[in-house]
Amino acid sequence: MGEPVDGTSRGSDSSPLPPSSPAAPAADPGREGVRAGASFGAGIPPQLRRVWKLRKRTLEDIAARDIAVHEAVDEGRLPLPPEPETLREPEALPEPPERFNLAALRLAGLGLALVLAMGLTLVRLLVGGPPSIDELRAQAGVDSWPVLDIGVKDDQYGTAYYDREKKIWSGFDIDIAYMIAEDLGFRRDQVRFYGMESEDRARMQANDVDGKRVPVKMVIASYSITADRKAAGVTFSQEYLDTEQSVITLKGHSSVSALQDLTGQRVCTLSTSTSESALDKANAKTFRKNRVSECFTMLDNHEVDAVSTDAAILAGWKAKFPEKYEHWDLGLDAIERWGVNVGNNPALKELVDITLYRSYADPHDERWEKAYQDNLQVETAQNGKIPIAVAEQPRVTRPNVRELPWESLLNE
Repeated sequence: MGEPVDGTSRGSDSSPLPPSSPAAPAADPGREGVRAGASFGAGIPPQLRRVWKLRKRTLEDIAARDIAVHEAVDEGRLPLPPEPETLREPEALPEPPERFNLAALRLAGLGLALVLAMGLTLVRLLVGGPPSIDELRAQAGVDSWPVLDIGVKDDQYGTAYYDREKKIWSGFDIDIAYMIAEDLGFRRDQVRFYGMESEDRARMQANDVDGKRVPVKMVIASYSITADRKAAGVTFSQEYLDTEQSVITLKGHSSVSALQDLTGQRVCTLSTSTSESALDKANAKTFRKNRVSECFTMLDNHEVDAVSTDAAILAGWKAKFPEKYEHWDLGLDAIERWGVNVGNNPALKELVDITLYRSYADPHDERWEKAYQDNLQVETAQNGKIPIAVAEQPRVTRPNVRELPWESLLNE
């Protein structure tokens, strides 16, 4: 073992002095060492307070020192070193918030939408409001009609004409009537057309083939909507055609470009028509007939100089007899707006308006356009630059009808 070196001079008492004693000599600057007491503190037995030269230490020195330390601890002469402080577990962090669940939010939104829709449906059903289509049909009595009787004109080429030999109805008004009948639930073979005269349109009285008077459910007979007629009790649908007043003469007649050109001339027109007032203002000699064919008979016989009424009516006669007649544009600003007379049946008016609205608003519904092309557009070549009618369906406002969430006015 290495030579022990204590804190006293060589040859003195072997009992070492505590390092804190004032009598202890200073450490030899030539020696390198550490104080054992400095590692364990006060209370370490004197025999353990020895310093070894670190550079002369051997494994035996270290082992002897460890044995001495353990014996001192076992005998109670050396206190146990303090227990190492137990590390505190870190405080638990708060649980992170759940990730935003978009699917759950969408599901909640869908549920809210369904609740709102159901609430709106209950409000509509229980509180009331405008009638539904089924309620309108019940009010109009449509479902109780085995056939649909319609009053029309029968002598107007292109608008409403009945071929007595072929027994075929044709014309723009006829196609519009079929369109309305279809939406009311009637097949073509369930539609009955009856010819009628102009003065009977307000009374909704027509004639069958035997001349017997027949009441009709509606009138579709080139019937212009006016304030006076409404005031007289006529119930019109919304308009289905816009046209204007014009004049037809025989070939060779002098040019007609305004109503004043007819001053003093004999002019035939339809009775109770809107054309009468314009001719009266022009101081023409006016003749009134219930059928336009009667006016053309007078013209052919030179009993009158001209026939004046709506251009859509006159264009058919010009197209039918292009070499006989001359069609003239009067350049009037007034528009003739044709409507359907439904009589004393306001619910039927709403149903007719629904059909007109569908044909106007639904881009896939081309029934009106086809009726125009097949009957009026084909007449433009024979009529030249004379305006026949507006080639677009007049604007139709949406009828005030109650729709359930699963229903659509346009059958979507």
